[in-house]
Amino acid sequence: MTWSIVARDAATGAYGVAVSTCAFAVGARVPYGGGRIGAIATQAFVNPLYGIDGLRLLQEGRSAVEIIATLTAADEGRAHRQLHVIDRDGKIASHTGAACIDWCGAVDGPQVSVAGNMLAGPEVVQETLKAYIASSALDFDERLLVALEAGEKAGGDKRGKQSAAIRIWAGEPVPSIDIRVDDHTDPLKELRRLWRVAHQRSVPFQQASPSRGRPAGVTDRTELDRLCTEYAAAWNARHPES
Repeated sequence: MTWSIVARDAATGAYGVAVSTCAFAVGARVPYGGGRIGAIATQAFVNPLYGIDGLRLLQEGRSAVEIIATLTAADEGRAHRQLHVIDRDGKIASHTGAACIDWCGAVDGPQVSVAGNMLAGPEVVQETLKAYIASSALDFDERLLVALEAGEKAGGDKRGKQSAAIRIWAGEPVPSIDIRVDDHTDPLKELRRLWRVAHQRSVPFQQASPSRGRPAGVTDRTELDRLCTEYAAAWNARHPES
């Protein structure tokens, strides 16, 4: 009852998951990932342990194929699950259980996978992938958003729409971008609005937060305000409102 895209941005090395569905708070259940290790989307009858245990396997350096095999072998409900993974090498693997509801399936390209179930048809994942590949000039987060919008235009979740999310890990264990719409009549439109709002302060604030490379982060309030203001001005100049 969901479709999602998992990808690695070749330009920056960031990993991301974007997802939309006709169910509440999809961002709380489907996307998992980490900087430098990979990303996972677990959906259909969601098994959250696929995300928890899958992250551990990614941290161990296991391949996407190995991770799919390990997780599904231990799950007697695997016929009802859908899962796709991108590993630290940008390799893809996916699983669509035999009991998932049509239309269900997955497509992939270089360092990107799109999977869905209970969709209007195969064109949803096909158009999502096509839009992602065609929009390589965009920033990674907008590229994921454009891909979901193309999938929705192709029919999306056949039951309707309620929630959507984008999570990106630029290099740290915590996400650099985490935008969620939990309950909305037009979640992707709202997600695009929040995406713009996030870049006014939240994204640069996150960039200035403590990290492995800079454990203290930026703690001078004047400097932080300057960084956020300069970031927003530059970002808005590159992303004028249509």
